[in-house]
Amino acid sequence: MASSGLLPSFVAAIQASLSVLLVISYGGIAAHLGLLDSKNGKAISKISVKMFLPALLLVKLGQEMHAGAAHRYLIVVIWAVLAHVVSFLIGIAAHVVLGMPDWITCAIMFNNTTSYPLLLIQSLDQTGILGTLVGKGDTTGAMIERAKSYFLVFSTISSCLTFAVGPRLIDTENAPDSDEEDRGSSSSCGILTDPEEGPADVENGEEPSERTGLLSVGARRGRADRARHASVASITFFPSKPKFTTVKRRPRYIPHLRWSELGPRTKWWLLFLYDFLNAPLIGAVLGAIIGLVHPLHKVFFSDMTDGGVFTAWLTESFKSLGQLFVPLPLVVAGISLYSAYQESRHASGSSPVAQVPWLTTAFILMVRFVVWPVLSIGAIYGIAKNEGKGGLLGDDPMLWFTMMLMPTGPPAMKLITMVQVSDAGVEDEQRMAKILTISYVVSPVLAFTVVGALKASEAAI
Repeated sequence: MASSGLLPSFVAAIQASLSVLLVISYGGIAAHLGLLDSKNGKAISKISVKMFLPALLLVKLGQEMHAGAAHRYLIVVIWAVLAHVVSFLIGIAAHVVLGMPDWITCAIMFNNTTSYPLLLIQSLDQTGILGTLVGKGDTTGAMIERAKSYFLVFSTISSCLTFAVGPRLIDTENAPDSDEEDRGSSSSCGILTDPEEGPADVENGEEPSERTGLLSVGARRGRADRARHASVASITFFPSKPKFTTVKRRPRYIPHLRWSELGPRTKWWLLFLYDFLNAPLIGAVLGAIIGLVHPLHKVFFSDMTDGGVFTAWLTESFKSLGQLFVPLPLVVAGISLYSAYQESRHASGSSPVAQVPWLTTAFILMVRFVVWPVLSIGAIYGIAKNEGKGGLLGDDPMLWFTMMLMPTGPPAMKLITMVQVSDAGVEDEQRMAKILTISYVVSPVLAFTVVGALKASEAAI
């Protein structure tokens, strides 16, 4: 297994990063030419999360997960929880100690864990630099498919935390008391909530996608005021007596009359648990079951001559759907960022244009593109090198490589929706849109992380 040179590896990593950035830019070009708009982007985002991603999870995890490899995915789950906890602590410290906005916790905690790394790993495959991680009896194609399944497990944990925890971290100190909400919710129509994409829009009853906050300027003026009355279920952190607050939304399976009889504490916990139940999680669980139960794995993924009765039609249809997921969210991100730029340019005098908080932006970029790469590469390399193959992290170099990349990269586009459904103003939305734009523009610097992770994985073999 020969090690690739540093310069060729860096050039290949730059090319892969630019490929991702170009896909995002194509969305912006489509919006500029009028081929796609905010309404199209919202619909694409919703179907990507509710159909394409679950299908991708079911196929990838079902195909790659088996009894002998289950421990690898358990390691990824543990790493995902640990990475988010550490990011949470960094974000809380930035807010409490450094006095940065409360939404910085979410910007630090949640990065783009699905479409960006999946497209990046596909581009890296085309450059050929990952061939140095192929072991005996393995192939590059099989290794790439494993890498995608590792990233998808990490993204499933991130998705569960995004809207179950994310909105509750923003402006919780100004959340209304439960008695105030009870008075304000007497006219509630029981608007439902979407578990993946966040609470329902209280203005028109439509569910916002993860890019909605970038796409609707007209609704922004009154959103901050509406959010103070009916935006998100939250609990004040660090109070002498916790205050549970509820909102004009409820889980689909609980009738409105029954929901209105529940107390604030019960509503808070039911919503918190319900927010974990999203379509990607269901797809991941089904994929894990299919992968671990040998008869199911056989009928879904074996050749027809070996009993794969579903392989040629049902499994293949899931594969076709899943393949659509990888580029589409990035195209929609391009639409969203272009729309945000246009909205900022044409903002009227009655709608103040928020300036970019450069210190906060620099801190976010530093953590996402410098601190986490150093921490993740150092930690995974140290464990893999000291224990060697067969240790805690197993004997798959691609697992080491992907774990080094998982906590890195630009913040998630869903952050806009978190700000939108929390007690935050128009200026916070504008600032976040600009920060996200900057983050994706500078994302090719991940080439340094890719090269560092590749060299560390090679050295640990």
